[in-house]
Amino acid sequence: MTGSNSSQPDLDWSQVKETVRLLTVSVAQVEKGMKEGDSSINTLADSFSSLVGHVNEISGLLNSLNPCEERESALAHCVETHQKIQTSIVAFQFYDRLQQSLSHVSDSLKGLSLLVESPERLYNPHEWKKFQNEIRNRYTMESEKIMFDAILQGKSIDEAVQLANKADDTEDDEIELF
Repeated sequence: MTGSNSSQPDLDWSQVKETVRLLTVSVAQVEKGMKEGDSSINTLADSFSSLVGHVNEISGLLNSLNPCEERESALAHCVETHQKIQTSIVAFQFYDRLQQSLSHVSDSLKGLSLLVESPERLYNPHEWKKFQNEIRNRYTMESEKIMFDAILQGKSIDEAVQLANKADDTEDDEIELF
C-alpha cells in the first residue's frame, strides 16, 4: 500500500493499513476456530452415526429373542438411546448453521479488507452498494437477510437480532435424522 498523494488521495495510509491488519486478524481467528471445531464435530458426528447402527443391530437381535421382561426392558433402553442420539445429531446440524454464519463473517471481513485498502473503491458509494449486495446474496436463510437489512436500515444490533430470531421461529428448518 502506498501513501496518500494528490493524484490518489485516501485516508491516512497508516489508518487504512492498520484497519486491514485488524480485519485480517479477525478473519484468521474465525477461520482457525472453524477448522478446529470442524474436526471435533466431524469426529462426534461419525461416532453418533456409528452408535445409531449399533443400537439398531442390538434392537434387531433383541427382537429375534423370545419375549421376556429383560428383552422388553433392553428394547426400551435401545429406543431411548436412539432418541438421545437423534437429539444430539440435531444439535450437530445446528452447529453446521453456526459454521455457515462464521464463514459468511469471514468472507465479509476479507471483502471489507479488500474494499478498504483500495482508494478507488473506498470512496465509491457504488462499490460499497455492490459489496453489500454480494454479502446479502451469500445468505441462504431468510433470518440472515432480515438481520442484514435491519442493520443497513439503521436498527440496533439488539433489534436486528430480535427480528432474525422471529424469522428463525417461523422458518421451517428441516433437520435430517439418520
